[in-house]
This record gives sequence, structure tokens and C-alpha cells, in this order.
Amino acid sequence: RAHLPGEGVFQCSITGLAFEVKSAVTITYRYASWTRYLSEAVQRRWMPAGPLFRIEAQPGVVQTVLLPHFICLADWGSSKQCTIAHFKSGKMTLEDPTVLMPFSAVLENPNFSLLGVLWRKLRSSLVSLPVHSMVLIFQQLRAANTTLHLYLIPDDKSVKQAIEKQEMDWNSKVIPKPSPLTPLFFSCVYQVAGTNSVEITPDEHLTLCYRSPNEQQLFVEIYIGNMAEDTELSLTDTRENKRVWKTLLRSGGNSGGCLAMGNTVTWAWCLPGSAFVKKNKTELCSRMVQPHSILLHLRDANVINDDEEEEVLSQDTRQRKNRVLLDLVERKGLEAQEQLYQVLSKRDPYLIADLEKSS
Repeated sequence: RAHLPGEGVFQCSITGLAFEVKSAVTITYRYASWTRYLSEAVQRRWMPAGPLFRIEAQPGVVQTVLLPHFICLADWGSSKQCTIAHFKSGKMTLEDPTVLMPFSAVLENPNFSLLGVLWRKLRSSLVSLPVHSMVLIFQQLRAANTTLHLYLIPDDKSVKQAIEKQEMDWNSKVIPKPSPLTPLFFSCVYQVAGTNSVEITPDEHLTLCYRSPNEQQLFVEIYIGNMAEDTELSLTDTRENKRVWKTLLRSGGNSGGCLAMGNTVTWAWCLPGSAFVKKNKTELCSRMVQPHSILLHLRDANVINDDEEEEVLSQDTRQRKNRVLLDLVERKGLEAQEQLYQVLSKRDPYLIADLEKSS
């Protein structure tokens, strides 16, 4: 439950759910399970593309709701395949989003009950559907030597929260690691591998798929008999034999900290990405690296065009490139700044974490 003090745009830092309100209001929301409400007929045509929320708010005060989704629009940007499911009194209606943004679907003047984003299934292309994903690693504290659980899931905070709760019950601790920087693909098989003779059971292959938060999520168990040396873990796309993710487990350094599952919800005025970019513009100008790679992601997401990319790259120093890029994104508005923030979060999470900590 969050009490919003007045007019503005607010986003929950835990769920990604955001609201634009025209006056003070109290909003109550919780996760719900898709499997409880989607019929078999609907599941043949549509697939969940983000969390399902049960939302309660005073009618007429919320102007816009932003519902998070995990589809990568840079590679798959047709808004015609996206819909918002609205469940009320046991019946489902489908509503077209007002705007489809890179990480959320926008619905103006919403009526609240159960809301979530669905994506239309296309038989010919479902296998190649690109999604933003997360790799979660947990260490079993009561198991012999070093025993890990590795999950590969869509970037759905409700699923992540359910996994964290389950792992807490199993007396595990999280080992924070960056997620894949590029989109992965639904229904594709990814091979888990490791150095130093790790043992992976029951099988070293994981299929990226969506399972509702109330279902048991797929994972592999990784056993490392001797952590005297650093161990590398990786994921490989079995279709192209291409490595898509890797991380290093340092010997003696994976304390990670215990999971904290509190109920605290923090809010920020305006979209967090734009607030972060504006507040840290000077630091970003001096500390952003690989501007060419950042530009490539922004161009693929249709934030900038070829001429604008060329304008940035024509600058003679990295700091000047960064300055022109930041000015360009700022002129394009909140959505462009949010996209830049998301790119930086994936490409340079340590810079983002350091700046957020100092803020």
C-alpha cells in the first residue's frame, strides 16, 4: 500500500509498477497468478509478458498506469501483438495499450481490478521471441562444500520474488551477478557450463520459459567440490553454439549477504530513469564508457537515428561524446532517459550502483 501525496508520476522500486495521478491517493496492489485466471483457450493464443497485478484505488484519480513487461521491443516492436488483460467478476476483457514503451505498457484512465500484459503467440515466430531475462544464483548454506542453484527466467519481478522466498525457506543466500546484456529467446535451450570440474545436475540444459510465480521454477544444481580457485559459469545458446552470458565466482568472495525480504516500498517523483540521468548527468559525462556500444542499443530501441549516432561519434573525446549523447537523450524526454538508464543498468551495473549509493 502506498499513499501518494499529490499530483505526479510515481514508480514502485520493487515491482516496476508506475502510476500517474492528479491528486493525493492511496493505492493498494499485490501480485496475482496468471494460471488461476487464464483459460486453456486464452493460453493457446496469448502468453504472459509480465506480472499480473491486483490493484485497488479511488476511481478517477489515477490518470495512467504503467504495467511492466519483459519483451525486448528493439528486436520485436509490434504493438499489435500486445494487449492488457483486465479481469473483473470472473470475466476477462482485452484492452489495447495507449502506448507501448520499452519496459512497460501504458494504459490511460484505467479501471482497476486484475491487470497484466499479454503477448500474442505466433506459431511461426514464437521460438525467436526475444525477452529481457535474469540469471539468479543462490548458495545453499547447509549443503556440502559449495552447492549453488542457478535459475534462468524472464525479467519478471513477481517470479523473482517467488524464487527468493523459496530459497529463503531452503536456507540459501543470494550471490548477486549481472543478468544477460542481450535479449534471450523463449523456448530456446541454453547450456550451463563451468570451469574447475563443476558438477551440474540433473542436466546442464535450461529452457527459457515462463512459469507463474506459484509454480516450481526450473533450475540446475551446481556442485563445486573445491573453491580454492576462481570458477567461471556461462550460458551458451545451443542453436548457434554462442555464449550469451558468463560470470566469475571468486574463491572466498561470494558472501553475497543474506536475502532481505521486507515490505518496504520506496517511491520516486517522475520515472526513476529520467530522475537518475538528470541528477547524475555530470558524473555520467565523465564516467560512462563504451559510448559506441550504448549508441548501438539506443539505435536498436529506436531512441536515436543514424544521423544522431553519427553526431555523437564525430566528437573527438569520450567525454564530449558522452556530453552530446546525454544532451540528446535529455531533449527527447522521459522515455528516452528511461531507456538510457536501462541500457546502463545492464552494461555497467557497478557504475549505476555506485552512483545510486552516493545519491
